[in-house]
Amino acid sequence: MSAQNGDLSLDFLMRKSQDVTAFLPEELSYLVEAFAPSQPELSRSKAYLVLSAFCQGARSKNPQDSGSNKSATETLEKVFQDLIISRISNHQEQDAIVIGLSFFSALFHVDWQAASRVFAQDGVVEYVTDALDLFPSSASVALEVARMIGQASGHKACRSLIPEEIVTWLGNKSRQATDKNLRAAAAIALVKLSRGAATDASEGADASQAASSTSKDMELSNLLKVMVISDKDSLSSLNDVVEGLAYLSVDPNVKRALADDPKFLQQLFTLVPRRKPLPTSTSNSSLLFGILLIISNLCAYRPRLSQEDAQVAKLKRMAKAGNGSNKTTSEEPLNVLEDDDTVRSRCRQALASGALDVLSVASGVESQGIRLALGKIYLSIVEDKDNRGKVLQSGGVRSLSRVIQSSYSTSSSTPIDTSLLPAIQALAKLTITSSPLQVFGPADGAMLDAIRPLSQLLLHSSSNLLQQFEALMALTNLASQSTGCADRIFNTPHLLNKVELLMLEDHTLIRRAATELICNLIGGSEKAFFRYGGSPDVHAMKSKLQVLLAMSDMDDVPTRLAASGALATVTSASTACQAVFELQLDRHRAFSIIARLIDPSVTLEDDDPDDDEAARDSGLVHRGVICLRHILDPQHALPRISLAEEVGKAGLVNVMARLLKGELGSFDTAVTTPAAEVLGHLIELRKPANS
Repeated sequence: MSAQNGDLSLDFLMRKSQDVTAFLPEELSYLVEAFAPSQPELSRSKAYLVLSAFCQGARSKNPQDSGSNKSATETLEKVFQDLIISRISNHQEQDAIVIGLSFFSALFHVDWQAASRVFAQDGVVEYVTDALDLFPSSASVALEVARMIGQASGHKACRSLIPEEIVTWLGNKSRQATDKNLRAAAAIALVKLSRGAATDASEGADASQAASSTSKDMELSNLLKVMVISDKDSLSSLNDVVEGLAYLSVDPNVKRALADDPKFLQQLFTLVPRRKPLPTSTSNSSLLFGILLIISNLCAYRPRLSQEDAQVAKLKRMAKAGNGSNKTTSEEPLNVLEDDDTVRSRCRQALASGALDVLSVASGVESQGIRLALGKIYLSIVEDKDNRGKVLQSGGVRSLSRVIQSSYSTSSSTPIDTSLLPAIQALAKLTITSSPLQVFGPADGAMLDAIRPLSQLLLHSSSNLLQQFEALMALTNLASQSTGCADRIFNTPHLLNKVELLMLEDHTLIRRAATELICNLIGGSEKAFFRYGGSPDVHAMKSKLQVLLAMSDMDDVPTRLAASGALATVTSASTACQAVFELQLDRHRAFSIIARLIDPSVTLEDDDPDDDEAARDSGLVHRGVICLRHILDPQHALPRISLAEEVGKAGLVNVMARLLKGELGSFDTAVTTPAAEVLGHLIELRKPANS
C-alpha cells in the first residue's frame, strides 16, 4: 500500500478503533500489513497507535470483576491468532512470514498478555523454526524472528516455550559479523532470556543458575558495548542495542564494566544530540529512554530500608529458606559493588562522560516516562554533595522544574502523584546546599514557583521522614530569602498546621527543622508574626508560645536557638509579652526557661538531678537577654506587683548579675548592653510601687 493511502486508511481505522466489533476482516488485515518492515516509519508509528487503541477498547469493554481482564485477553487472542498464524505458517511466501512476525512483535509491545497466549498455542513455535529452515539465507526472516523472540523472551510464560535450537541459533547470529542488525537483535533476545533466567532463579533462589546468568550477562554486555562504540553509525537497530544494555545494567558486575569504560559512555551519550532539540519520534524517545535507564541503573543507590521494612525483608528470606529454596537462614552478604561508595564513584564517572548534557536534553522531551526517570536520576546524582554544583551549572534546576511542572495539576488542592516525589526531593537537596540565589537566580518568580512542590513534599501522605526533613530545610532557606517567599509559605494551605505538628515529633532533626522554619517565617512574614505574637487574642497565642518555650528548653542546641530566636522576635509585641507572662503565672516555668538560656545552671522543679547541665552558647544568651528586655519593658505595662513577684521566684536578678560580672563568660556589647538594661528594669521592679 502507498504511504498516502495507508495513512488515510489508518486514520479511518483510528476513528473506529474503540469498537472491536466494528472492524471488518479486511480492515484487520490492512492493519497487520501496516507493520511490514518496508512501510515508512510514520505509517508504522500510526499503526502502533491504532493497535494500541484497539486493544484498550477491547479491555474497556470486557472488564473482569476480579481485575484480571481474562475475557479481554481471550477476545484479543481470538481476533489476532488467525491473522498471525496464517502468515507465519505460509511457507510459500517469505513476505507473508516477515509481515506476520513483525506484527507479532508489535502485539507483544502493545498487549503482551494476548501475544503470549498466541505464542503458547500449539504449533506456533514450530512455525517459527520452520521459517528459519525454509528460508535460511533470508536476512529479513532472520531479523524478524530474532526481534519477535526478543519480545517473547521478556515474559516468563513464553521463555519456557523457547526451544534450545532457537537459543543456539540466536547465539550463532550474535557472533556473526556480516549482518550487524541481526547480530544486535539476536543479542537482545539473548539478553532478555538471560535476565529472565536470572529473575526466575532469584525467585527460586537457585544460586548456580544465577551465577551462570551473570557470566552470560557479562559476555553479552561486552558484545553490545562493542556495537555502540564501533557500529553506531551503521546500525539501524541502535534502539535494540541500548534496550539490551538497559536490561543488563541492573547487574552489579555489568554496572562496573560500563562505568569503567569512559569511551563507551561517551559514545553512548553522543547518541543524544546536544545542540538541537531531539526529533519527537517513537524511535528517538525509545532510544533516549533506554540511555536514561542505563544512567539510572549506574547511579541508583541501594534502597534505605526502615527498621520495619528490613524486618519484613528478613522474614521473606526466612520463609524461602523454610520452603527449601535456600540452605541457610543467615543474612545474605551485601554486594560491595552496590555499596554507597561504589555507587558514588559510578555517578562521578557518568557525569565525567557527559551524562548531565543528556539529562538537559531529555527534560525538553514530552514524555511522562522520560521525565519520571529524570527525577530519579537527578535524586541519585545529588545524593553526593560534591555533584550538586555541577548539576546547578548544567541547568539541573531548570530541568527539574520542567519535570515537576509538566505533571502538575492546575488545581492547588489536587495532591501530586507519588512518582513526582524523587524530582521534588532532588530540588529540595539543591535548595538546602546552596543559596536560593544560586539555585533559582535573582528573580523571585522561580523561588515562588518552587514553594508549592516543596510544600507538597512535606504534606504528601507517602513522604518519608527524610523527605519531610529535606522539604522543611528547603522551605526554611526560601523563607529567609524574601518577604514574598515567607508569605507564600505561610499562605500554603495546611502547611503551618503540619509544621507545628512536626515541632512535637520525636525525631530530633525533624523537630529542629520544623522549629527553624517557624523561626524564619516569624522573622520574614508579618502574617506569621501576627499568628505568634501580634494577635490581640492572647489566649490563642499562649498555646503556640508554650510550644516555643518548650522547644527553647530542649537538649538540642540548634532547636533551642531557633525557638528562642522566634521568642525574641515575637516578644517585641505587647500581646506576646502578655501571653508569656500569663504562662508564667500558670506554671511558673516560663521565666526560668528563659533564664536557663542565659545561665545553664538554673534548675526547674521537675528537672532530673542526674541530667547534665545544659550547654553554654552565646547565641542562647543573646536570645534570652532580648526576651527579658522585651518582657520587662515598662511600655508593655505588665502588672508590676505580679511581675516583681515572678521575676523574684525565677532568680532573674542573680542571673543577670552573674552575666554582667563575667561569671558566665565573656560577651560583646550586643549582649552586655541589653543585659544592663534588663538589670536596671529588675532593680526598678524591686523598689516600692509608690517610690
